[in-house]
Amino acid sequence: MPYLALCVAIFFETIGTTALQASQQFTRLWPSVICIVTYAASFYFMAIALKFMRVGVVYAIWSGLGIVFISAIGYVVFNQKLDSWAWLGLAMIMGGILIIHLFSRTSPH
Repeated sequence: MPYLALCVAIFFETIGTTALQASQQFTRLWPSVICIVTYAASFYFMAIALKFMRVGVVYAIWSGLGIVFISAIGYVVFNQKLDSWAWLGLAMIMGGILIIHLFSRTSPH
């Protein structure tokens, strides 16, 4: 259950950040509304995950996967290209998330 809540939180955070880019600094109404609503939903589901998991683990996974997903969306949707160092950094973030999930005793398995 905590991982499902965390996945939903990451989904809403990714939608919210995409809407934030589309809102053009909150000058467009509907993307701005979507941003606010999805960020609120993201924090709600993250709070559910926090009932069962440690805050550092939740935040590392939430922010790390959010960075990776929004980078992919930026690349595909907004044509924002990444250089080799950015790709390496994203790979390192994913590696860190995998290490926490697979080997840490602080993460529920």
